[in-house]
Amino acid sequence: MDIATFDLERWFDEHEHDADIMLAESGIRSLDSERFDTDPGELGYVIPTDGDPELREEVAGRHNRTRDELAFTCGAQEANFLAYHALMDEGGHAVVVTPTYQALTAVPDAIGEVTEVPLDPPEWELDVGAVRDAVREETDVVAFVNPNNPAGKHHDAETVKELYDVAATHDAYLLGDEVYRLLAESPTPPVASLGDYGISTSSLSKSYGLAGLRFGWLCGPREVVSAAVEWKDYTTISPGAFGQHVARQALGEQEDEILAENREIAARNHDIVADWLDNHGLDWHDPTGVNGFVTVPDGYAGSREFCRTVVEDAGVVLAPGDCFGYDDYFRIGFGLPTDELEDGLERVSAALRA
Repeated sequence: MDIATFDLERWFDEHEHDADIMLAESGIRSLDSERFDTDPGELGYVIPTDGDPELREEVAGRHNRTRDELAFTCGAQEANFLAYHALMDEGGHAVVVTPTYQALTAVPDAIGEVTEVPLDPPEWELDVGAVRDAVREETDVVAFVNPNNPAGKHHDAETVKELYDVAATHDAYLLGDEVYRLLAESPTPPVASLGDYGISTSSLSKSYGLAGLRFGWLCGPREVVSAAVEWKDYTTISPGAFGQHVARQALGEQEDEILAENREIAARNHDIVADWLDNHGLDWHDPTGVNGFVTVPDGYAGSREFCRTVVEDAGVVLAPGDCFGYDDYFRIGFGLPTDELEDGLERVSAALRA
């Protein structure tokens, strides 16, 4: 595979470890392991390698699917990687709604061809007609993230259903990356629940605050999941035993409490950032989740220059918008603990004043 350099991950690798505060983190604050029973017993492969059947049955049921229509993965990153490889052959075609997490465009582009359909800023509206025009006879998959990363745009259930109908009418699958779905006040139904052409990927990383588990899933038609599992034999083989053990607890009796806490943090921090933006004359589309796409302040050549100035002068990492194809924006993540968020914002304020 000839695949593009992952710009955002290279930016993080360059700056994350030496900085003091990560205001580019795209998930909710991390939960402490003390909250869970952390003894999974024997640390062998998970058998069967697509995950514990009872837990798969439970998670698949949330998508109106059966356990044979779901496989556990190493985060949503692997789930998306496997989905594309299950759906596309060399010379295949994908339609991807952008801006988006780079893996959603780079992986299919390494397999076949990608047509990007951009959202319309500043409200980041999705033009379903533009997606329809981009679909070809040979299109295998239409992909999008909901709520969007980086802009935080939440596409409502009616829009998602229209998008599904476009894909299904052309015998293509709709792939929905739903890692932020449960941070929404009124989450849309999972894409996998919409019909035979619906595929959902998700994880415990973003909405649950358990990124370190690297635990996710791919849910959809049995033939797609079976093909993905065959690819998985060459990637991670099985989900981690430790991750699956904690996932049972996070998706079980602790789930309601975890999600309630995380939604409260997201709402509180959202308002803090909104006030800060007003004070500095900066704009965003009011986001759902814990990411916002913010206009770059005046006086900077673009997002890279602004974010580099902030990390070098203030020790705060932001995500340059050029990593998403929009050099006049930067991404801010506000899911971290509130005191860290406030410290980080004050540091950025000081850098702006300087």
